[in-house]
Amino acid sequence: MRTGLTVAAAATLLILLTWIAMRGMSAEVGTSQDALLAIDRLEKAESALHRDVLSARSGLLRNYDPLVREIDEMRGAVTRLRETAGYEPEIASAIDEVMRSVDKTEGLTERFKSRNALLQNSLAYFIVFGERLIKEEQDRNRAAQVSGLAAAILHLTLDSSAPIVADVDARLRAMSLDGAPAGGSPGWDSPASKPLIEHARMLRNLLPETDGILKEMFSSAGGRHQDRVRDLVVARADASESAAEMFRNILYGMSVVLVCLLVYLGVQLQSRARALRLRADFEHVIAGISTRFITSRPDEVRYHIERALEELAAIISADRAYFVIEGDPVQVYQWSGSSDTLPSGWPAGALKLARQSMPEEDGIIHIPRVDHLSRGGNMDLLAAVGLRSWLCIPSFSDECPGAVLGFDALRQGPLARGDGYGMFRSAFDAIASALDRETLSREKQRLEAKLQQARRMETVGALASGVAHNFNNIAGAILGYTEIAQAHVRPESRTAASLDEIRRAGERARDLVDQILTFGRAGADKRERVRVQALIEETVSMFHASLPGLPGEVEVKVREAPQEMVVLADPARLQQVFLNLCNNAAQAMEGTGTIDIDLDVRASKTAFRHGPDELGPGQYMSVLISDAGRGMDEATQERIFEPFFTTRLEGNGLGLATARQIVRELGGAIAVRSAAGKGTRFEILLPCAAPAREPDRDQTGHIPSRPRVTATRYGSGETILILDVERERLLRNEEILAALGYEPVGFTEPGDAADACRSTRMRFDAALVCHPLGIAIEGAAVVHEAAPGLPIILATGSARSVDAPALAAAGVTEVVHCPLVTTELAGALAQCLESRVSP
Repeated sequence: MRTGLTVAAAATLLILLTWIAMRGMSAEVGTSQDALLAIDRLEKAESALHRDVLSARSGLLRNYDPLVREIDEMRGAVTRLRETAGYEPEIASAIDEVMRSVDKTEGLTERFKSRNALLQNSLAYFIVFGERLIKEEQDRNRAAQVSGLAAAILHLTLDSSAPIVADVDARLRAMSLDGAPAGGSPGWDSPASKPLIEHARMLRNLLPETDGILKEMFSSAGGRHQDRVRDLVVARADASESAAEMFRNILYGMSVVLVCLLVYLGVQLQSRARALRLRADFEHVIAGISTRFITSRPDEVRYHIERALEELAAIISADRAYFVIEGDPVQVYQWSGSSDTLPSGWPAGALKLARQSMPEEDGIIHIPRVDHLSRGGNMDLLAAVGLRSWLCIPSFSDECPGAVLGFDALRQGPLARGDGYGMFRSAFDAIASALDRETLSREKQRLEAKLQQARRMETVGALASGVAHNFNNIAGAILGYTEIAQAHVRPESRTAASLDEIRRAGERARDLVDQILTFGRAGADKRERVRVQALIEETVSMFHASLPGLPGEVEVKVREAPQEMVVLADPARLQQVFLNLCNNAAQAMEGTGTIDIDLDVRASKTAFRHGPDELGPGQYMSVLISDAGRGMDEATQERIFEPFFTTRLEGNGLGLATARQIVRELGGAIAVRSAAGKGTRFEILLPCAAPAREPDRDQTGHIPSRPRVTATRYGSGETILILDVERERLLRNEEILAALGYEPVGFTEPGDAADACRSTRMRFDAALVCHPLGIAIEGAAVVHEAAPGLPIILATGSARSVDAPALAAAGVTEVVHCPLVTTELAGALAQCLESRVSP
C-alpha cells in the first residue's frame, strides 16, 4: 500500500511539475526573436540598398544586380516577418505598412536604375567629346567655353541645386547664342560640337531628376514602420515572458520544497558536481583563451600561447606545458612552473614520442604513471627527462605539419583528471587556429607588399616604355661623341678630365634607364661595396655641374667621418638619393647658401626607430644633409615622401618617394627634421658592409668586385603543374620551365588539374597559373581546394585589380608577370620550394 501511494504521489507530482514547467516555457520568445531578426535583416538590406544606389549614382557601381538582390532581400525579410509575427491583426497591419514602403522603394529603385544608366552613359560621352573638342579647338575663347561648361557639369554632378542648374543653363544659352566664330571656325552646331551640347543638356535634366529620386527614396524609408512593428513584437514577447516567469516562480517554490526530499542524494551527486564544476572552469578557461587569441595582434600570439599553456597546466596541476610544431627548425611554445631549464631535446622529442605511441579512443595520449610502463624506449625516454606522468594531444596529417600539445608532471602521482581530457582537444584547436591566423596575417602582409611592388613596377614600366628608347638614344649619342672627343685630346688635360666626367654621367644615365625598367622589383639592382666618402665627392662634383640653372651660388661642405665607411649598394641609385637631396636643398635656399653634408657612423645594440621605420641593432652609416632654406611645417613633413606630392610647381613629386624606396631596399631608413624658416635636415642611415679585404678603389669610389655568378636559380627535376587556357602559350611556358631544370605538366582546364592533384597526392611540388586574371583566381582556388599544401604562383599581366585577401584565399603565394620572365620565375619557384621544405 505504501509503495502504491508513493508511486501515485510521485506520478502526480511529476504531472504537476510537468504542467507548471510547460506553462513556464515562453513559446513566444523564439518566435519574437525570429521576428526581430527579420526586422534587422530588413533594415540591413535597406541600408545596403541606400549604400549601393549612392555608389551607382557616383559611378562606382555599374552593375545593378546588387540592387535587385537587396530588394529581394527586403521582400524576403517582410515575408519572414509576416510568417513569424503576422497572426495578430495589429502587427499584421503594421507589417502591411512596411510592405507598402518596400513596394514604393522598389518602384523608386527601378526609376533610379533607368535614369542613372542614361546619366552615366551621357556623362561618359560628354567627357569624351569635351576632351576631343578642347584638343582640336584652335580658338582659345571657344576652348575656354567648353572647359567652363565641363566644369559646370562636373559641379552639377556633385550638387544639383537650383543655382548650379542655373549656371549650366546660362553656359548652354551662351554657347547656343554664340554664332560662328571669326576665322571660319565652325559654330556650336557643327558635327564636332553638337553632340557635346546635346549630352550637356541631357545631363542638365538627368542629374537633378536622379538626385530627386534618391531624395524621395531616402525620405520614404520604412524605418518608422519597422520601429512600430518592433515595438509591437517586443511588447507581445514581454507579456508572454511575464506569464512564463510567474509559472517559473511557482516551479521554483515547489523545487525548494522538493530539496528536502533530495538531501539524501547529495552525497551521491557531490562527486559529479565537482567534475561538472571542473569542466565548467575548463570551458571558461578555453573561452578566455579563444577570446584573447581572436583579439590579439600577430606580435602578441606567442605571449598569449604561453599564458594559455600556464592556465591549462594549472587546471590539471601540471609542472610544464608546451605546444610543439614540426619543421626545420621545430617551433616550440612552452611554459614551466620552475626556473629550471628543460632537458636537452625536450619538448621537441615529444613529437617523435607521440608518433610512436598509441593514442586512446579520443586521440589523446595519457600516461598516468611512467614508472608503471614496461621497460623500453618510451619509458626510458620519459624517465630520462624526469617525467612521472605525461599527457599529449597530437595531430598529424599529410597536408599540414605535425603538432602536439603536451603536459608534464614531475611529481609522484598522475595528473588531475576531472571529467576526462577531451576538452584539451578544444584547447589544441584554439592554439592551432591562432597560429594559423598569425600565418595568414603575415602571408597577407607579404602578398600586399608584393602586390604593391608589382603595381609600382607596372606604373613605372608604362612610363619607361615610352621614354626609355629615346633616352637610351640620347645617352648613346652623348657617350659616342664623348669617346670621339677623347680620342683628340691629351689624357692629362683638363678637357680630358671634363670628358671623363661627361662619360661617367652618361653611363650613369644609361644605368638609370635600365633600372627604371626593373624599378620596384626586389633585388633587381646590382649591389657592390661602395666607399661613401668617394661617392659623396663625385656627387658634389656632379651637383656643381648642374647648378648654372640656379641664381646665386651654392657651397657644399662635406665633413668626413672619423673612419671610412663602406656599404653594399648600387652606386648609381645611391648617388641618385644624394643628388636629389642636394637639389632639393638648393631649391629651398633659392640657389644661394651652404649645404652641409656630415658623415658619421652610428652603432646600436638594440632595435631603434628612425623616422617612420624601425632598424635592428648593428652599425649604420649616417649621411646628414642640411640646408638653411625656407624649411617645412609639420603637415608638409608628414607628406613629403608620398608619391606625386610636391611643393614646387615644376616638381613631379617622385624624388623623395624614390629616395626613401631606395634607402629602404638597402635596409636603411631616412628621416627629416625641419621647421618653417629654419632650414631642413635629412638623415640617411644605411647598414655598414661587413669588414673585408678590399682592393684599391677607383676614381668613382667603387670597389671592384669579383665576377658574379648568374642570379638565375635552377631546379632539380621538381614537378611543376602549369594551368593555362591557351595551348600555344602553355607549350611555350613548359619549355621555359624545362630550361630552368623543372619537370612541367601542363593543363588547360582547372578541373583536369584538380583531378591530377587528387589522383596522386604529393605529385606536384608547385603550381603555376597563367590564366587571365579573373579566371586565374578561380583556377587557383580549384587547385588549392584539391591540394591545400601546394604552393601556387600567379602569372598576370596586370596587378592593379588583384586583391590580397582574394589571393590568400585562393592559396596564391607568389605573383609574377606574364609573359614570363625567366629570372623572376626562377626566383619565385625557388622561394616557393624553400618555403614548402621549411615552413
